[in-house]
Amino acid sequence: MSSFIALTQFTNQAFVQAITENYTSVGLPAFYVVVQFHQLDPANVFVGGHLRPETARPFVRIVIAHIAIRLPDTDAAYDRAASKIDRVLKPHVLDKGYDVEYHVDETERRMWKINGLIPPPWKSEAELLWVRENRPVLYEGAFSEGGRTSL
Repeated sequence: MSSFIALTQFTNQAFVQAITENYTSVGLPAFYVVVQFHQLDPANVFVGGHLRPETARPFVRIVIAHIAIRLPDTDAAYDRAASKIDRVLKPHVLDKGYDVEYHVDETERRMWKINGLIPPPWKSEAELLWVRENRPVLYEGAFSEGGRTSL
């Protein structure tokens, strides 16, 4: 199976919906979830210093950025989060026999803005409005003390 065929099979609406539901299930707005697929030419994929042969199982590398919520610094919290990601990947990647690797970056929330707005605190009334509207909405506290940004 070529990498192109594998990627086409896995870049589908069901996979994107499963990813989105993983985050909306904890109360986050759906528009916080951005999924991008980047297909690489097999001639540009090296693992362990070696070019992956085109006859190898498709290799999927997933990078996840958690910004809205930082996990508690416990092994149990990280294990629960990784298990949820595994459940999302299972039918779309793992069950298809792909080689897969993922990692999660936890980005500092204070360096995050959407359309120049500071996203509201998790589970706040303002965030619940963002969930209902499924878009950023101006709210009290949306700008730092310096006022509006230049965006």
